[in-house]
Amino acid sequence: MPSLPFFSKQLTNGELLLKLKGKYPEQSLNGILLVNIEQQRLYQIKNQTLLNTYFVSSAENGIGNKQDSGKTPLGAHFIREKFGDNAPLGTQFKGRQSTGYIPPILSSPEQTSDDDYITSRILWLSGLEAGYNQGGDVDSYKRYIYIHGTDEEGRLGTPASHGCIRMANQDIIDLYAEVSTDTLVYIIKK
Repeated sequence: MPSLPFFSKQLTNGELLLKLKGKYPEQSLNGILLVNIEQQRLYQIKNQTLLNTYFVSSAENGIGNKQDSGKTPLGAHFIREKFGDNAPLGTQFKGRQSTGYIPPILSSPEQTSDDDYITSRILWLSGLEAGYNQGGDVDSYKRYIYIHGTDEEGRLGTPASHGCIRMANQDIIDLYAEVSTDTLVYIIKK
């Protein structure tokens, strides 16, 4: 397996992947998406092989699992639903429906948009850990936590979202085509 950055001080890459596969065997059958908040990277892994690495943006407010916190939740999730089949690159979504509008892509880190645009594709996450990111006021699915495209591509690599994991539009289109519902998504601080 190509070398991955360490995702935990306690676990090497191989140990972490084995632990996740053992604990979530059904969700890890189609591969694992590891999101490292400190590195602002998403690693796509299948059969213990690193397939792709993507720059992402997690929440500007930091990490946290509480409802209305504007923070990115940690822990084990799975892709519960996918939206955006065949939508043109950059298409804006509201309520998981295409608006038909394509906002301009902002490529400079200094540029920000007036809205938290959700663009191109949506991978809607659901927590797997009861009381941590599933159920009650910590439920990632009820919080509408997505992996999605953004018009603020210049800000990728830095925390900038309102809780979701943002990706470049072409990156989320490519990833969307390769993952299925039930794919394991593990979000870790470092």
